[in-house]
Amino acid sequence: MTVQDITITTGNPAISKIFSDSSTDGVWSGNVLLDSISSQSIGILQPNVLMSWTQPEYAGGCMAWRLQNAQTLSVSAFGFGALAGQNTKQYLERPVRINPNDILTAFPLAKAASGTTASLAWVTTTKGIELFQGSSADNVSTSMTTAVNGQSLGDSFFNSTLQTIEVQCADDAQLDRIEIIDNMGGVVMTIQGGYRGTVGSSRSNYVNLSCGMLNIAIGKGFKLNIVTVNP
Repeated sequence: MTVQDITITTGNPAISKIFSDSSTDGVWSGNVLLDSISSQSIGILQPNVLMSWTQPEYAGGCMAWRLQNAQTLSVSAFGFGALAGQNTKQYLERPVRINPNDILTAFPLAKAASGTTASLAWVTTTKGIELFQGSSADNVSTSMTTAVNGQSLGDSFFNSTLQTIEVQCADDAQLDRIEIIDNMGGVVMTIQGGYRGTVGSSRSNYVNLSCGMLNIAIGKGFKLNIVTVNP
């Protein structure tokens, strides 16, 4: 398995810290970022400190991060990284108070060969938050599955309501669209995507698509599909 350097700077108006790790692609396990000076996890180093912004970056491909309680496994903050040298401050929707048991972890994916795109998606429903991943050939509608246990949207979130989707494709790739597919193969919703990073039409260094205010009832057998192009 391949590894890459991950760095996340976290802060508030009064203080900031840099956390880093050499993280394994395609897993959460073991990818715990530690302070660049003290080599401590964020919860031990900054208990009860407010975190209001982050600057996450990866070496190449794509990357998701989360702030997670190591005991309860609850996630209090999450997002995507930017390619090294392209990061900017990402302000959280609301400041998060760091718990002494919290850890910063990363889930990177390496950039695939031309014609195939590695992608990540944060999905929020009334049941919770989950990271999805996928590898799609150009212009082929491909199902994404949960990063932890490989479940489809319907298997993971059956009988809940889809609220938000954010998608990050690997560097330089285009997200043509995402599709919500029902158990009969019908398209419930299509949402157009785009580019990110230094590509001319990009609007973000972090996401190819960010869609909120959704209200889709998820049934058994539903899928989150993605259509991409990697030049």
